[in-house]
Amino acid sequence: MIQALLKALGQLPDRTFRRVVFGSFFLSVALFAALVYGASWMLDGLSVFGIGWLDWIVETLGGAAALVVGMLLFPGIALVIVSLFLEPIVRAVEARHYPGRPPGRNQPIAETLVNVIRLVLISVILNLLALPLYLIPILNLFVFYFLNGYLLGREYFELVAFRRMGVGEARILRKQRKGRIFIGGVVITVLLSIPIVSWMMPVVAVAFMVHLFEGLRSRDTAS
Repeated sequence: MIQALLKALGQLPDRTFRRVVFGSFFLSVALFAALVYGASWMLDGLSVFGIGWLDWIVETLGGAAALVVGMLLFPGIALVIVSLFLEPIVRAVEARHYPGRPPGRNQPIAETLVNVIRLVLISVILNLLALPLYLIPILNLFVFYFLNGYLLGREYFELVAFRRMGVGEARILRKQRKGRIFIGGVVITVLLSIPIVSWMMPVVAVAFMVHLFEGLRSRDTAS
């Protein structure tokens, strides 16, 4: 697990990685800003009490809530963005660390987006349902990392695995190795929750999951 993460981080200077990092960074910032702005716009001019200063407090708190919700939903936003750049990242990792492997199935972008959006919707719904628990100190950290560790482990694993095996086969492997994939998802969640650095971490997360997938698949083949 640690070795897989170090390999992923060590490839950041790669030209392909740098190009994808910059592209996904600007798209992620734009989507994040649009999400926060959209939520703030819906709250703008909201008159709940009809009392100026009281409504101003409600609007201010609403704006802060929009920012928090945006941060909670960022892993899902990052997943959608990185899915658009999936193929170059995976190819760069395989060329450097797994040469000689036959090329993986080149998934159409539409197919990838359908799978990603389905998983992201699940992530968004569950995170919104868990929102009251996020208001409880200490417990909120456990809930956030446990829930998103499971979701992101599943999402990133399937994103990578569907290139190399059928949907049914990939899901069987995921269920057989769910413990390691969950831990991998927690690692990805931690990477995506680091301020500022998180904007480049989706690329690292994909590379990390490629290494994790290859390790799990080799173990499965050996057994």
